[in-house]
Amino acid sequence: MNRCDVAIAGAGIIGLTTALELVSHGRKVTVFDQSEAMSEASRAAAGMLAGTDPENPPELQTLARLSLALYPEFLARVEALSKKKVPVRTRTTLQGLHPSPAWTKTLRPVEVFDRAPGVHTNGWEFLLLDEPSFDAWDLAEALPDAARAAGIELREHTQVLGARCNRNGVEIVTASDTFLASVFLNATGAWAPRLEPALPVMPRKGHMLTAELPGTVQMSCVLRTPAVYIVPRGGGRYTVGSTIEDAGFDRTVDPLPIQELFTKAVELWPPMRDASIAETWIGFRPGSADSLPIIDRLDEHRWVATGHFRNGILLGPGTGRVLRQWMLGRSPEIDLSAFRCARFAAVPTAS
Repeated sequence: MNRCDVAIAGAGIIGLTTALELVSHGRKVTVFDQSEAMSEASRAAAGMLAGTDPENPPELQTLARLSLALYPEFLARVEALSKKKVPVRTRTTLQGLHPSPAWTKTLRPVEVFDRAPGVHTNGWEFLLLDEPSFDAWDLAEALPDAARAAGIELREHTQVLGARCNRNGVEIVTASDTFLASVFLNATGAWAPRLEPALPVMPRKGHMLTAELPGTVQMSCVLRTPAVYIVPRGGGRYTVGSTIEDAGFDRTVDPLPIQELFTKAVELWPPMRDASIAETWIGFRPGSADSLPIIDRLDEHRWVATGHFRNGILLGPGTGRVLRQWMLGRSPEIDLSAFRCARFAAVPTAS
């Protein structure tokens, strides 16, 4: 029987950041994925490190701060291991609110226009946020290579069918083989209930697009409102998103929501009317019943990390750090009570 210290189901941002944390502390880690690593929600993301987004639930603040503090070290390690670059594409975000909270200092219209020439404010008040972004596709290319270079065994196209506790740890069952691990982490995102049916997690489908804009009128910052966001990628390319749909695992890219997204982008930033739609795609964000992550110990040998919804990229390094601490017998450095399964009466967990 194959053996490892830690088995992880799910090779997205959460599974791989946790694996990197564990292998750096001497653990032998195997990560399984039913498809290719970083091919689902992690690749579909816009790559905004939106830790100060006013729409974020307040319960995310501490974990978001930790994750943002870890990001420079994390990206540097990924680049060093993979020999691939994950460049920061933007440094600031114009956040539109309607109305803005009384305690905030909004920009004057001329300050907004300087950063987003031709923007249609349309009643929005804008804040300037220090918020980096990168292209999630860059990370999706680099992180799996970094994991392999770090010594992590990455088994793609290998779905975990079951994880059964026994006196020696956890028996991991796949279609082709069986593995024995001391501990197991379910980090399969929207698919997490397949291994733990009581988890209140569902796929929240999101349509996104890439637009190509010729000419000299360009932006170098993210432009975001509750209705739409426009993320510069360089070279006149912009990521536009995103819808939130309860459509199960339907992978259809529907032209109607794509056109609606593009229309919203043009309404916010009229220069976009001269752009063409170059790419379209969908992703399945793991949404919990209360839209907060689920990070918990289920029993002596099994753990879960899912439900990161729209903030998986933002919260990846922080989630990996606290899971490594907890799984290796230390107290997590931040309070995780808001993310425990106990808030859902139907999910049994370890005390």
